[in-house]
Amino acid sequence: MSHTRSHSFSFEFFPTKTDAGHEKLLATARCLAEYKPDFFSCTYGAGGSTRDRTLNTVLQLDGEVKVSTAPHLSCVGGSKQELRELLNLYKDAGIKRIVALRGDLPSGMGMASGELRYANELVEFIRAETGDHFHIEIAAYPEMHPQARNFEDDLANFVRKAKAGADSAITQYFFNADCYFYFVERVRKLGVETPIVPGIMPITNYSKLARFSDACGAEIPRWVRKQLEAYGDDMESIQTFGAQVITEMCEKLLAGGAPGLHFYTLNQAEPSLAIWDNLKLGR
Repeated sequence: MSHTRSHSFSFEFFPTKTDAGHEKLLATARCLAEYKPDFFSCTYGAGGSTRDRTLNTVLQLDGEVKVSTAPHLSCVGGSKQELRELLNLYKDAGIKRIVALRGDLPSGMGMASGELRYANELVEFIRAETGDHFHIEIAAYPEMHPQARNFEDDLANFVRKAKAGADSAITQYFFNADCYFYFVERVRKLGVETPIVPGIMPITNYSKLARFSDACGAEIPRWVRKQLEAYGDDMESIQTFGAQVITEMCEKLLAGGAPGLHFYTLNQAEPSLAIWDNLKLGR
């Protein structure tokens, strides 16, 4: 089944710590650019620890790889003046899209510090400073943010962020389409019509995925976990099975009305493209 390009498709990268890693990231980005995604995004370390690397990576992807690139901007630990400078840098560079997040607290930091403590305050700040220049993305957590008190609280938080002036949302990754549909249905009932794009995590390495998922509160369904465990170190089987599971979920999401897909590439092209090709998304 092929899907029209009325959907939005995007790929996410993380800034690397080494020159070799950065070269690999650019090679991956150039490969993915050929598929004409709507945009790339680039993450930001805990407490803004990768600020300059994020900035440089974004400017390179946008300027040299020629794909509209959205920096992640987090407000934890930053002052309004620092955020203002960064927004102006991005604006002057022609960046048109921003992913606005509260951001992860650096380890050892108990409470949010900085002048802006929550993502809804950051969205309001970006709007106040730059008007409609930026398309603002926010994060959504269909299985609840790991630090939220409960699901209702988390929904209310999402609604606050959306109503603060967000244009669209990208979800944390998940492996169960029903949790996405339920989240969207609840949000619509609360009066928010913001498009919510599912975040898609290809399955390539079981132990890494399990560690990652525990940390961010993404549930790996038991039948998927058991099958991945059974493959042990057989990477080829893990990847083939992973691509099949994720492809079927993406088909369900798109058929059920998801406005697009946002792939967490982990700076690799092949795992996302395996799903892309299975979905017959073309270029």
